[in-house]
Amino acid sequence: MDTRHRTALVVMAAGMGSRFGGLKQAEPITPDGKCILDFSVYDAKKAGFDKVIFVIRNDMEQDFRSLVGDRISKSIDVEYVFQATDCLPEGRTKPFGTAHAILCCKDVINFPFAIINADDYYGSNAFFEIQNHLTKAKKGEYAMTAYSLGNTLSKNGTVSRGVCQTENGFLKKLTEVTKISSDGSCLFDGKQTSLPPETPVSMNLWGLTPDIFDILTEEYEKFLVSADLMKDEFLIPLVISNAVNSGKATVKVYKNTDKWYGITYREDLGEIKQAIEKYINDGLYQGI
Repeated sequence: MDTRHRTALVVMAAGMGSRFGGLKQAEPITPDGKCILDFSVYDAKKAGFDKVIFVIRNDMEQDFRSLVGDRISKSIDVEYVFQATDCLPEGRTKPFGTAHAILCCKDVINFPFAIINADDYYGSNAFFEIQNHLTKAKKGEYAMTAYSLGNTLSKNGTVSRGVCQTENGFLKKLTEVTKISSDGSCLFDGKQTSLPPETPVSMNLWGLTPDIFDILTEEYEKFLVSADLMKDEFLIPLVISNAVNSGKATVKVYKNTDKWYGITYREDLGEIKQAIEKYINDGLYQGI
């Protein structure tokens, strides 16, 4: 099969949703039961992606298929990958993290792909530039969509964001900043500060080429040796940052001015329901 112009969307859906409570990836946001993923996949397909790979846990397969996957598979090619939990130390139930989720896909994809979080709404324009980039990308030519911090904050609690430093349109450094309040105040480099609303941040929308799997394999071996396996996570932003620092990859940064929506807290549901309803009424999602 000719895979030169194929692109897939890898959806990381194995998270526990502990702060939200329940299978938040499948939480309905429309009266007819559609969830955020319906709209993300619609947008990705419109941009040219032709396959979706859901990364889930074995114990959530039945619920995920019945609530989400079976419906989405009617409009696009769907495949499932299971993020293993048998590698976890006794007493840990949460998977090792996003980089481990992507590594689990190494045997099912051999062409460029984008990754997203299952419970994030990236906006109707989010996937076009990534898709265009991936159809031309050579080995190690990655991409990401960056959002303005002010468009990604929650009114219902603090959030973590990957703060980006760029140079000539490419990612230079990514710093994970935790406990960012709705006004941008946070603890950054050990100091209390306030980040400007236009600060570019990563929301885990990355465009990658298949060589990432060799990098992930090498980094995962290091993680297993050096990490506290009871609590540490193997995260994709850190792996990509290391690849950039070592010269193995570049990351083109595409800035998106759309409003991002996510379900970090159950109280976030009302805002995203209203936003999606407006987008539907405005004609963005005809026929979905």
